Amino acid sequence: MSTSMTQTSGLLVARILLGVLFVMAGIGKLGDVQGFAGYMASGGVPAILAWPVILLEIIGGLALIVGFQTRLAALALGLFSLASGVLYHYVPGDQMQMTMFLKNIALTGGYLALAIAGPGDWSLDRVMGGAAPQRA
Repeated sequence: MSTSMTQTSGLLVARILLGVLFVMAGIGKLGDVQGFAGYMASGGVPAILAWPVILLEIIGGLALIVGFQTRLAALALGLFSLASGVLYHYVPGDQMQMTMFLKNIALTGGYLALAIAGPGDWSLDRVMGGAAPQRA
């Protein structure tokens, strides 16, 4: 039995939406890498990790969009979302920061769901034979 069109297109849309978020965030950081490194350091993360984080965001987001190593990329971005939420947004006394924290938690759930569901039929993983066909 083949995948339903709804599931196939839904997974593609989910990959694109979840991937674009990180691609845009990573590209945005390129304008002020030193400022971003300082922000990372303010949360206790070594500033030297600024470039690896930017590359994770851009490459991981692009991987999701095209469906390459989808499960791994989704897990990596999900863990990143969880860690950055805890390190930078968990401030119970600040409603805006708690909203950002909960956004990161929700994104983590979306990335986890994508990692479990897989890339769908419209993906490089599927074309390259790295993902079994999705079943309805």
